[in-house]
Amino acid sequence: MKRGSSVDNANTIEDRGQLRDFLGTLPTEKVGVRYPDLDLLDDAELVHAMIESERAVADAVAAQATQITAALAGIVAGMARGGRLIYMGAGTAGRMGILDASEAPPTFGISGDVIIGRIAGGETAIHTAVENAEDDAHSGALDVDSLDLGPNDSLVGISASGRTPYVVGALNRARERGAFTVAHSCNPNSAIGAAAHVAIETEVGPELLTGSTRLKSGSAQKLVLNTLSTGAMVRAGKVYRNLMVDLRATNEKLRARSERTVILATGAEPAVAAASLEATGGWVKAAILSIEAGIPAAAAVAALEGNGGFLRTAIDEATTS
Repeated sequence: MKRGSSVDNANTIEDRGQLRDFLGTLPTEKVGVRYPDLDLLDDAELVHAMIESERAVADAVAAQATQITAALAGIVAGMARGGRLIYMGAGTAGRMGILDASEAPPTFGISGDVIIGRIAGGETAIHTAVENAEDDAHSGALDVDSLDLGPNDSLVGISASGRTPYVVGALNRARERGAFTVAHSCNPNSAIGAAAHVAIETEVGPELLTGSTRLKSGSAQKLVLNTLSTGAMVRAGKVYRNLMVDLRATNEKLRARSERTVILATGAEPAVAAASLEATGGWVKAAILSIEAGIPAAAAVAALEGNGGFLRTAIDEATTS
């Protein structure tokens, strides 16, 4: 049928009307009653309203702790077999996934293909809205295929509304390919939740600015993704105590942080920490092990490589043998 015909337009309007009615049922799309005249508030009142609104986020995420734990367990199991963690979403949700994925390499010293973010509409959509991109379920499936997802991989589909076709398409294709799937929405009984192995539904309620799901919904997404990626990296041995011991020092701040981390872990003098880092090529874990076990840098590097990079295990082995 030729685009622009009366029948085509009628169908579009009917579909849009159905979607409009559906959106009206979603808690995130409802009009909040706490601040009905947001535009009349003064600056201080606006700031207070924003802060007060965001307080609901942590509670909404906490209510999904069991589901988040199940998601983490599946992701960790896949990564232990060499799998990847993939985030896919549209708009704000897609950008949250890309943000979390892009921060993982310098924080945990991993390569850029371990945690990956994809957004509907491609790279352009990171900073510019791409018209109709989120409505294309087939595009979501194609993006999954382009990543060659398999049984060891985990896909987290993110959508505040819980109905984004791009994400539904991605989750369905990921399951077909045998991947572990997680859906994160901010509304209950979501379409993406039905398409995934684990559904995380953080019910944050109406937004301060009606329908602007970059607010509370975006904050909930950030918190959930932080939890999943950080938890996965803890289980992968990228953390010792509560220290980032696999961070990649790509600037002066991170080089200073590397020295400080070695000092915090060992109690060594700054000069000793700096020398140990120099000897181990800047590898914080190896510098700590060298100091704690009193072994040469090369031996510390070899010991870590021999046990998969788990620093606590390497320290125990070196100090008890």
